[in-house]
Amino acid sequence: MDMNTIEERIRTTDPGLWREGDAWLAGGTVLFSYGSQTLRRLLDLGSAGWTPLALTEDGLEIAATCTIAELYAYGDPANPARAGRPALELIRQCCESFVASFKIWNMSTVGGNIATALPAGPMVSLTAALDGEAVLWGPGGSVRTLPVADLVTGDGTTALAPGELIRSLQLPAAALASRTAFRRLSLSNLGRSGVLLIGRHLPGEAPDGGMRLTVTASTKRPVRLDVPAAYDAGDLAAALEAAIPPELYHDDLHGHPRWRRDMTHLLAEQIRRELRPH
Repeated sequence: MDMNTIEERIRTTDPGLWREGDAWLAGGTVLFSYGSQTLRRLLDLGSAGWTPLALTEDGLEIAATCTIAELYAYGDPANPARAGRPALELIRQCCESFVASFKIWNMSTVGGNIATALPAGPMVSLTAALDGEAVLWGPGGSVRTLPVADLVTGDGTTALAPGELIRSLQLPAAALASRTAFRRLSLSNLGRSGVLLIGRHLPGEAPDGGMRLTVTASTKRPVRLDVPAAYDAGDLAAALEAAIPPELYHDDLHGHPRWRRDMTHLLAEQIRRELRPH
C-alpha cells in the first residue's frame, strides 16, 4: 500500500528524535498493509544492527528486529542451545501459528508482532508464556522493563508510551528449562488462531510443582494464572472463570466469544493433564 502522507524516512534507533506523527518501522508488514492517513515520518530500525538472538546464563535475549525466519531457524531441534532448555520447543510451535506469506515470514519481526498487539499474535503468546520481559527505550534516554503480559493491554493496544520502542525481549533461564505444553485451535485449516494456550511446569518455582497457564488468542490480552498441582478439572474451570470475565473474550470472524471460552476450558484441561505430576 502506498502511504502518501509520509514525508520522510529516517534511519535511527534514537527515541529522542520521535515527534507526533512518527511511527517506528521494523519489518513494516502490518504498517504497509493497513496504511495511515496521519503519519508523517517513519523512524526506520532496519539498520540497527542488533544481534537477533543471544543466549547467556540469564536466558535468551531476542532483539525486537529479529525476524520470524531467524527465530524459527534458532528453534531447530539440532541447535545445541536446545539441550537442557525444553521450552525452546515453543519457538517453532509459535512461529508455525502465523498465517504467514513469504513476505511476513522473512520481514515481520518479533518486536513488531508484539507492538501490534493483535490477540492472535503468536510472539505475544511465546514471550508471555515464558515470563518474557520487554526492554523499552524512550525519549530522554529512559529505559524500563515490562512483562510482555502487561505490555499488551488489549486488542491492538499496549502500555507503550509515546515514542517508546521495544529494544529486546528477555526470556529467563528458569522458564527455558521448564517442561511445556502447547495447544492451538482455529476455525479453519491453516487459519488464524482462535485459541492458543501454553502451560509451563513449575517444578522449582512452586512448592507443589504446579503450572503457569497462559491464555492468548481467545482473549483480548494475555491472561496468566498459576495452577497448583492439587487442582482438579473443576478447580481449573473455576479459576478460568474468575480470571477471564465474558467481556475479555475476543469477538471477530475467527471465533465467537462463547466458542473461544469453551475451547479455552477444553484446552486448559488437556494441558493440566499433560503437565500434572506423575
